[in-house]
Amino acid sequence: MSGFDNTVPSANAHDVDARAAHWLEMRERGGFGETEQAAFDAWMEESMTHRTAYWRVSAAWERANRLSALGPRLGAPEISAARTRASFFVLKRVVAATLLMAAIGAGGISYYLSTSSPEATYSTSIGGHKVIALADGSTIELNTDTVLRVAGADRRTVWLDKGEAYFDIKHDAAHPFVVMASDHRVTDLGTRFFIREDANRVEVALIEGRARLELADGKTKPEILTPGHVAVATAGLTSVSAQPSSVLTNDLGWRNGVLVFRHMTLAEAASEFNRYNVKKLVVVDPAAANAKIDGTFPANNVEAFLDAVQATLRVHVEDLGSEAVISH
Repeated sequence: MSGFDNTVPSANAHDVDARAAHWLEMRERGGFGETEQAAFDAWMEESMTHRTAYWRVSAAWERANRLSALGPRLGAPEISAARTRASFFVLKRVVAATLLMAAIGAGGISYYLSTSSPEATYSTSIGGHKVIALADGSTIELNTDTVLRVAGADRRTVWLDKGEAYFDIKHDAAHPFVVMASDHRVTDLGTRFFIREDANRVEVALIEGRARLELADGKTKPEILTPGHVAVATAGLTSVSAQPSSVLTNDLGWRNGVLVFRHMTLAEAASEFNRYNVKKLVVVDPAAANAKIDGTFPANNVEAFLDAVQATLRVHVEDLGSEAVISH
């Protein structure tokens, strides 16, 4: 480990993504003791931005490793060492390239949104994921099987017709950002939040800032949501609860292609997987349905999930092609 700087970069000297890459490099080099682990855990807990950046960099690194594994096998120790050194150089290049492409892509999308037709519609298929960059610097991420419409006049009003989306909004008090979902209206008050619209049920969760949730007809008292608040609204009732940041982080795992289950029933986990995959999971008896599962799984890998379920819960899985039936 000679020549490796084990200090943590200053937040003022590097952006969050560079910090995330530094942590990942330390972990991959084996430079983590108890002190480093504690510092890393504290950094990850500071904000969702930190956690998302680390997941993104880690995913890029894993992709680079998979590509490297496709190359010729190197047996000599000195060649393997050279490959290891090169791999960490590649890590930095992969991260830099990822950020550059994101910036280029966002710029292109922003131009399109600022000059396109009066109203634009965006959608994702089952298992799909799409990022929309607005001209004002706001971004919207669409989850699986989602339809979103963006108004043409000011780009500050959108309709979430179905599905789920994450909003990172540039606040403008003179031009509020409004999301219409079912018969409810969510107004940004300087906010990061996500909304899930499903069969006349709207769920809104606040990550940062504030938002106002109300019926679109204005006949009910608005709910002002603050970080950690999760509101579930139907036509006749709105309930608001407070959730720890770790729960909201897990709920946003889809932004990085994963589903995170913490003491969730198998029936609930199967329902989530069915949102992301054409192949459906069917849990046919109460004993299996109520079994609890924990773990992080690729959202589009049903087989990996079924393997884990069989190994940990001792259930029976019958693969019928278009669906997999789970029972005790």
